[in-house]
Amino acid sequence: MGDAPFPSGNAPSGNTSPAPSGNAPSSSAPGALAPVPWAPALRGKFIVFEGPDGSGKSTQLRRFVELITISGVGVCEVREPGGTKIGEAIRQVLLQRDHDCMTLRCEMLLYMASRAQLVEQRIRPALAQHQLVVADRFVTSTVAYQGAAQGLPYDEIAAAARIAVGQSVPDLVLVFDVDEETAAQRAGIVAPKSKGKRADSATSSLFADRMEDRTREFRRHVRQSYLDQAQADQAHFRVINAANGPDEVWRSLVDTMEKWALGLAAPGSA
Repeated sequence: MGDAPFPSGNAPSGNTSPAPSGNAPSSSAPGALAPVPWAPALRGKFIVFEGPDGSGKSTQLRRFVELITISGVGVCEVREPGGTKIGEAIRQVLLQRDHDCMTLRCEMLLYMASRAQLVEQRIRPALAQHQLVVADRFVTSTVAYQGAAQGLPYDEIAAAARIAVGQSVPDLVLVFDVDEETAAQRAGIVAPKSKGKRADSATSSLFADRMEDRTREFRRHVRQSYLDQAQADQAHFRVINAANGPDEVWRSLVDTMEKWALGLAAPGSA
């Protein structure tokens, strides 16, 4: 596992996404997936897929899990909030529109509570069994959404995160970066509101119920926070340009992961 879960300082803004390689491996091409020789290097690692709603990260995560699985490596796939019985119950509380009286600190602590259960019940045991853990969101999202976009002090988030996750921090965080307008359209955030609780599906935005009325400025802060966190900790973060079509994003993801996996044994590698 990594040793730097929280960014430090005020990182400069800007997109640092890696350019897609011209010589992508065969499994980066559209169509059927083929096993990749670098997958065994991922055993016992903890990788987080991050990005704004509408970035397409969850779609890429599912395809990546399939790729690593057919390559012979055991994968523990988790999502946030959720991933455990207690976590899923917390998820429903967070997604309920009529909980609009929820305070920001309450919201943050609910995410951390779900995260604490997930770490103890699933992430740590999987890592102990030398599985690859792949998470859809982690502490990075809390820093972006409840911190940068809503003003909760970073020190409070960091303190709560240390209690919730301890030393169980990611080896790698993949940030899927996309402009605010494209992300909002993909996530359906601009769609008309409806009363009650929206069905929770793989394609619906995590925040599209109680949070779908966020402004463009809110989404800008979220995106910038992800980029700032990546800039502040380049050893543990990679930024992927997610504004392109899913196949092009997939090629970039596979290329990025191949380089990272092959560099694990090198001195000073991520």
